Amino acid sequence: MKVNREELSKALLCLFAVATASVAGSAGKIPEREPKWYGSDEAVRIADNVLLYQRTTGGWPANVDMSRELTEEQKDKVRTAKDKVDSTLDNGATHTHLRYLARVYNATKQERFKEAFLKGLDYLLKAQYANGGWPQTYPSLRGYSKFITFNDGAMIGAMTVLRDIAENKAPYAFVDENRRQRAGRAVQEGIQCILKCQIVVDGRRTAWCQQHDDKTLQPRPARAFEPAAITACESVGIVEFLTSIDNPRQEIIGAVQNAVAWFDNVKITGIRQVSKPDESQERGFDKVIVADPTAPPIWARFYEIGTNRPIFGDRDGKVYSAMSQISAERRTGYSWYGDWPANMLRKDYPRWRGKWVRQ
Repeated sequence: MKVNREELSKALLCLFAVATASVAGSAGKIPEREPKWYGSDEAVRIADNVLLYQRTTGGWPANVDMSRELTEEQKDKVRTAKDKVDSTLDNGATHTHLRYLARVYNATKQERFKEAFLKGLDYLLKAQYANGGWPQTYPSLRGYSKFITFNDGAMIGAMTVLRDIAENKAPYAFVDENRRQRAGRAVQEGIQCILKCQIVVDGRRTAWCQQHDDKTLQPRPARAFEPAAITACESVGIVEFLTSIDNPRQEIIGAVQNAVAWFDNVKITGIRQVSKPDESQERGFDKVIVADPTAPPIWARFYEIGTNRPIFGDRDGKVYSAMSQISAERRTGYSWYGDWPANMLRKDYPRWRGKWVRQ
C-alpha cells in the first residue's frame, strides 16, 4: 500500500494540537531528542539551519526540513530569501523553532541562538491581533491566512510557548522580564479571544471552527474543502490548553464543560473507517465507512453549525453529506474522521473536573 503522506501529516498535526506542550517533530521538521542531545554537534548544526531559514521578520516559513544537510550553494539560495514575508504559524512553524532554539541555547550558551530566539519571540508578540488572536501568517495577511487560526494547532502552539515563557518554565529562564510580562499579557488576551470565538448555537456554547474572522470572530472557511464548521480535531487542542490553566475562572470552566458536552453529543457510534487496498486509486487505497457495532466512538472532522450534521468538503468548494460523495483524491488525502477527543474525555477531563468543578 502506498504511503499517504498528506493524510499522515494532517493526522500528526491534529495530534500536535492535542499535545501542544511537546515539540512537533514531523510537523515542524525538527527532531525531538533527549535533553543532553541539544548540546551535540548535530543539534548545533540543525540550529544553525534554523537561523539560516529565519526571516527578517523574525518568523519562519512552513514545511522546511531543518535537519537536512545543505551545500554552500543551497545555503546561499536560502540567504537570498531572508526578506520574504512568508513567516507563519502553519504546520508547526515558528513556535516549534523557538522551542528548539531555546533548548540548544540552554545546552550550549551560544549567544546567536539566544538572539535568534528573542527575535522570533518578538515576532510572535507583534503578530498578535488587538483582539487576542493570531493569524496563520504574518505580516502577509491575505485570503484565509489572515483569519484567527486554530487549524493545525497554530494559535495554541504560539500560546503554549508564550505561556511557558510567562511562567518562567524551562528552557526559557534566559528571557528578560519585560518580554516575560508581555508574553503573559499576550496569553491572557489570547484566552479571551478563545472564549469569544466559541461557537454559540441556540444559546449554548459548542466548540470552535478551524479559523475565525479576524474582526467579527465569526467562523470562516479556509481551503475549498475546509468549510466554516465546528471542528472536532482542533477544538481538542483548545480544550486541552484551557484545562492546563491553573485555578481557572468560572468563564473558562464553563467553556470547557460546554465543549465537552458538545463532543459527547456529536460522537458517532456503530461505524468504523477502514482503508481498503485499491490499486485503481492514485494512492493505492480507498477509505470507506463500514457498520461495526463494536467500534469505539469516532468523530467527524467537520460538523455543520446549527445541525451537528457531519459534513465533507471537496476541491470544488461544495459541501457534501457523506465521505463517499467526495472525490477519491480528497477522500484519501484528508482526515475526515478520527478519535481526537477520546483520550481527553476518558482521562484528562475527568481529572480536571475533579479538581476544579464544584459538585
